[in-house]
Amino acid sequence: MSNARLLIITSLTMVAFAGNSVLCRMALEHTRIDAASFTTIRLASGALMLWLIVSLRRGSDVGSGNWLSSLALFVYAAGFSFAYVSLPAGTGALLLFGAVQATMIGYGLFAGERLFKLQVIGLVLALGGLVGLLLPGISAPPLYGSVLMLGAGVAWGIYSLRGRGAGDPTRVTAGNFLRAVPISVVLSLLMLRGTSLDVTGFWYAVASGALASGVGYALWYTALPALKTTSAATVQLSVPVLAALGGVAFVGEPITLRLALASVAILGGIALVIRQRSHS
Repeated sequence: MSNARLLIITSLTMVAFAGNSVLCRMALEHTRIDAASFTTIRLASGALMLWLIVSLRRGSDVGSGNWLSSLALFVYAAGFSFAYVSLPAGTGALLLFGAVQATMIGYGLFAGERLFKLQVIGLVLALGGLVGLLLPGISAPPLYGSVLMLGAGVAWGIYSLRGRGAGDPTRVTAGNFLRAVPISVVLSLLMLRGTSLDVTGFWYAVASGALASGVGYALWYTALPALKTTSAATVQLSVPVLAALGGVAFVGEPITLRLALASVAILGGIALVIRQRSHS
């Protein structure tokens, strides 16, 4: 793959990942669709798009997903949607990214990985930024939404860890999306009294599932083999920033000083952990 093509695909992927936050926030803030319906439509349209991509391209036949990974995917998607009922796009993306990375770093420590001095500093900086973001105050994000998003990040971290070596990642993701749909349908049925569908919200959910999720993951798995591990981890630091900018442009959300400082601490701290790992 040429460097130019890799740059384009990687850039589109990061925009797609950030777009999930912006589309979800736009739907729940500016339309009448409820979070459970958004989750179900997102997962269903993502499953359809991923299976279409799998059926059209030549790839490995290894891997089809499993129910435990699908449950983790569902917990992520549901927590993500319900958190964005109250969280701004940039804050939500930052909490999600921080929780995902914390989960994966925590698993590494549990498995026996060592942290070097700079990594410890980075971890403390990131945790300090997270605490600073969540401390009570006028500009603090809603606690309920924050907890939901942190839970969504942990679930996505578990999903990512379970996906290592599971086979063709696009095929595996398609299988997991497909299995997550009936779980999400059950959630929608349980919350039927609170269901509120909206045409615009429906299409936001479809765009989130089919484009930002389905096409986004397919692009990411196309670029991933050509990226160094550190580069792949580092480039994802752009997602919360892009989500915050999208929130400003499309939802009219402000970027507060607290969010800006927390972003520098969390993303900078994680960058130190990733960078030091590449040199160890």
